[in-house]
Amino acid sequence: MTVEVQATPHAPQASAPRQPLPWSEPTITALLVLADGTIVEGTGLGATGTATGEVCFNTAMTGYQEILTDPSYAGQIVTFTFPHIGNVGANGDDIETVNMEMGGVTGVVLHSAVTNPSNYRAQQHFNDWLAARRIIGIAGIDTRALTALIRENGMQNAVIAHDPGGVFDRDALKAKAKALPPMDGLDLVPLVGAKSEQFDWEQTVWTLEAGYGSAGNAKYHVVAIDYGCKRNILRLLADRGCKVTVVPSTMSAEAIMAMNPDGVFLSNGPGDPAATGAYSVPTIRAVLDKRIPTFGICLGHQMMALAIGAKTKKMAQGHHGANHPVKDFTTNKVEIVSMNHGFAVDSETLPPHASETHVSLFDGSNCGFMLNDRPAFAVQHHPEASPGPQDSHYLFDRFIEMMEKHKAEAA
Repeated sequence: MTVEVQATPHAPQASAPRQPLPWSEPTITALLVLADGTIVEGTGLGATGTATGEVCFNTAMTGYQEILTDPSYAGQIVTFTFPHIGNVGANGDDIETVNMEMGGVTGVVLHSAVTNPSNYRAQQHFNDWLAARRIIGIAGIDTRALTALIRENGMQNAVIAHDPGGVFDRDALKAKAKALPPMDGLDLVPLVGAKSEQFDWEQTVWTLEAGYGSAGNAKYHVVAIDYGCKRNILRLLADRGCKVTVVPSTMSAEAIMAMNPDGVFLSNGPGDPAATGAYSVPTIRAVLDKRIPTFGICLGHQMMALAIGAKTKKMAQGHHGANHPVKDFTTNKVEIVSMNHGFAVDSETLPPHASETHVSLFDGSNCGFMLNDRPAFAVQHHPEASPGPQDSHYLFDRFIEMMEKHKAEAA
């Protein structure tokens, strides 16, 4: 049975004179059609047309640009639980995908209409920014109800559609949503990762007075395998004295080792780790066998697990937000972290030579492990944040210490 959910779009608060916004009229100009037949009606923003993806929800209160450009969200439609998204506009600095023109979500679901920008860093209206990046948005819906639906029934595929004239073929959209393939088995890395050429990364972290910096003399050489890497990961490595060479996910272990790296980094990324692992796991396994210090984040964490014989599994609703508590067993401290993943490592399948180091305090799922017989570790959460707290920045220092020790032993 089809459930029609209609909500009244929210007009901007008139604290000051504003120009009328195209989605502030109480007209149905956008639909979110779920695979189970649920139709959510609202007002459209951003790009027009239709797009498809798996619907998830994100609980972060800040950093919507970083979230919407995170390559790990490729193939997904993000529902924000925080109501005021887009009100500080958009700028050219808060982009996380390495490929400026690609990466990130296919659609965005909002509770409130977007007001005009109100921030000194704003360079563009959020609606214009979405349209330029070909992201379709829908606003004016009950995101609490949609979030509850995802919590109860899991993440579903959906079609998001925006037509300024409000003309939709609902039956066709429902059929399209129902026919979409599940995320299981999808390799989405080719959509967002580096293609056929390697490149060097020199940009360092952002500061209030100076903006982004540039790396100086490097002490370590890190080869970063790009499965859809976030910029802030590369910035934090460069900021710690690393020459970072970014290479495509298809590069062979032999080519990587020929660069004589001090360490290898396995990046975040979208899709099913088992699908990407079909061609990436042999490379990761070969790197680990060379006992080169290796650090993995998110998808890199999952594929390192696959490389040592563990298994991954699809989660019902995943972890998406900047307020997730994780415990580090190596320090017995609890940190608040950023999360963005729909698959997880099955901790029960970790081999004896791997030790679990981090666990989610929300559901007990694995969030990290280390290898006992070689210098390698990985975490499921995003220690680089962007957006989110910086509680886990120490993990980059841990990687540096690992490379320093390895260099000293090899001397």
